[in-house]
Amino acid sequence: MTTAIFISLLTSAIRLATPLLLAALAGVYSERSGVVNIALEGIMTSGAFFSVWFTHVTGSAWLGVSMGIVFGIITSSLLAVIAVNLKGNQVIAGTAINLLVTAVVAFLLEIIWHRSGSTPNAPSMLTTNPLKFLEGIPLLGTFFSQLTPFVYIAFLMVGITFFVLWKTPWGLHVRAVGEHPRAADTVGINVYRTRWICVLISGALAGLAGATLSLGTVGLFREGMVAGKGFIALAALVFGKWHPIKTMYACMFFGLFSAFNILAQSFGVDAPTEFLAMIPYVATILVLIGVVGKAQAPKADGEPYEKDEK
Repeated sequence: MTTAIFISLLTSAIRLATPLLLAALAGVYSERSGVVNIALEGIMTSGAFFSVWFTHVTGSAWLGVSMGIVFGIITSSLLAVIAVNLKGNQVIAGTAINLLVTAVVAFLLEIIWHRSGSTPNAPSMLTTNPLKFLEGIPLLGTFFSQLTPFVYIAFLMVGITFFVLWKTPWGLHVRAVGEHPRAADTVGINVYRTRWICVLISGALAGLAGATLSLGTVGLFREGMVAGKGFIALAALVFGKWHPIKTMYACMFFGLFSAFNILAQSFGVDAPTEFLAMIPYVATILVLIGVVGKAQAPKADGEPYEKDEK
């Protein structure tokens, strides 16, 4: 029984950490290039809604996920225009996008389904383990049977992000733009293009994170289902010091607290559900208190770049 509870806690932690991890990696790309992405919450909402909508339209969950990614990119392009081209305040722009997406999604719910609150159940979901052969491994088979395709994608993206940003010339360009854009521009790196690309990659990953919540968890879109996960992902990003592997550990930390909230009754914890629901958010606040002043963001993070005119 103890082993079963442990496996259930571990798999729940990993599954709950998956959307956080994808969103936090989205933040890694954006902020390493110097653009603060407060809009993660709104982009995740966009990805969650449009992935369900297009799953209804096409009947295919994978096509739905693809459109969730596309609309994540479209949403992030708003941030790119304001932050990169118009040189607006990135925090205010991200907050405005969050509010805009929430309103647009509520409007579309009424227009498309003539209902508020949530969509109907999607005709298909992505909740089964795609690597069935792993379920035959003794002891670990139960663990793998509870994983979704999104889990494998998220952890694969950790390795890809680390390789791209730390082992390739383009990754060096991205980090240079985030640290000292003027010096990067001097040696021929296109600061505007680099930031645009990174923000769009950020949008794709955050859109995928949103699809993970809807098609990988409940099979529908519900207003408020993102529930601050974009901001927790930002906290994990800071906790992980803008490094993909450290950020992965931070997301697992938050996922563990979220899993404990859900599985508390299995451990015999008798506490009000409202109190248990607070645990992940309290953990976020405590972590941020502990890392403030210790985690060094990219030096040009949040600063618009103005190219010198010759």
